[in-house]
Amino acid sequence: MSYSPNGCYIVTGSDDETIRIWDAETGDAVGKPLEGYTRSVTSVAYSPDGQFIVSGSYDETIRIWNAETGNAVGKPLVTVVAYSPDGQFIVSGSDDETTRIWNAGTGDAVGRPLEGHTGSVTSVAYSPDGRHIVSGSSDNTI
Repeated sequence: MSYSPNGCYIVTGSDDETIRIWDAETGDAVGKPLEGYTRSVTSVAYSPDGQFIVSGSYDETIRIWNAETGNAVGKPLVTVVAYSPDGQFIVSGSDDETTRIWNAGTGDAVGRPLEGHTGSVTSVAYSPDGRHIVSGSSDNTI
């Protein structure tokens, strides 16, 4: 789950393959569930400007959603996700043991996959200055 940058909304992913947006003050659902996954949603995050939501699923895809309309933006991109501090990039981790960087505006891959883990990548994050990425894996390495 993740708070919107303004603190007004919370986005959650679920085992029922949907994403929901909630009013942070009342706890009420906002709009309809966002659908499109074929397995559990494992990770969700708001973009720094609050305009988009990125989500990852066990179906090994990443999707970007318009936070206001709930519409998918572009084609599905993988399992865990995080936005760069400036909102320009998304980092993802996958069961294929790779970490990838994506252009948040176009959904295109940036460079080659980052390799080195021998197990599924289970967590990813950008450093606050956006210069470094950290990834954690089921192989017990960071």
